[in-house]
Amino acid sequence: MKGQGVDNDDWSLGGYEILDTEPEAAFDDLTLLASQICQTPIALISLVDADRQWFKSKVGVSVTETPRDIAFCAWAILRPDVFVVPDASLDERFSGNPLVVSDPRLRFYAGAPLTADGQTIGTLCVIDRVPRQLSANQIQALRALGRQVQAQMDLRRNLKSLEKALATRGRLEAEMDRTIDELRTTLAKVKTLEGLLPICLSCKKIEDERGEWQPFERYVRAHSEAEVAHKICPACANAMAV
Repeated sequence: MKGQGVDNDDWSLGGYEILDTEPEAAFDDLTLLASQICQTPIALISLVDADRQWFKSKVGVSVTETPRDIAFCAWAILRPDVFVVPDASLDERFSGNPLVVSDPRLRFYAGAPLTADGQTIGTLCVIDRVPRQLSANQIQALRALGRQVQAQMDLRRNLKSLEKALATRGRLEAEMDRTIDELRTTLAKVKTLEGLLPICLSCKKIEDERGEWQPFERYVRAHSEAEVAHKICPACANAMAV
């Protein structure tokens, strides 16, 4: 099938971050409705990756993916509207397909396209093991359910983007708070150093910004958050002991 020129925009599909995720009720409900409305034993939400089709939701099958080169959906994504195969065994595109000539011996297929940024990335499809057709009302319903699948995928992607944006904002705010605390600490130290520069060599008083001389302890308390503790250095202690 790759020889047919089938292509897919993996960036569009990758942007949804949905491949290989766990089942979700919102998608399973739509798949079940498609199966019941179209009266088929199998229904799938199939997303077509570079080398496979992966099922986000499924009814009537146990496998989670198949190779892309045997996927009916790889043909369906080339169509702008619902793609219908009434009897795959009589269709030259599928008559030799392993899914047709051996188990599960598929015959009927209908898939509504799912699009992302103008690119078709998968389908909501219904499948049967006997040849058949859908009524006009069933095709219309499948088309409408496909739009709902697409809307749910868009909603899921937007919620993921919002969660990432909020997490990034939280990290930035935490970093900003740490920076502000560091700046406050640095500023307090700078103010202390600025105030300690004009020290009287005799009485050790400090000259403040108004030109007045204040005792060291009073100045430090007024210009910083530092606490003054009285101790005797080793040299003074030795001198006092003499």
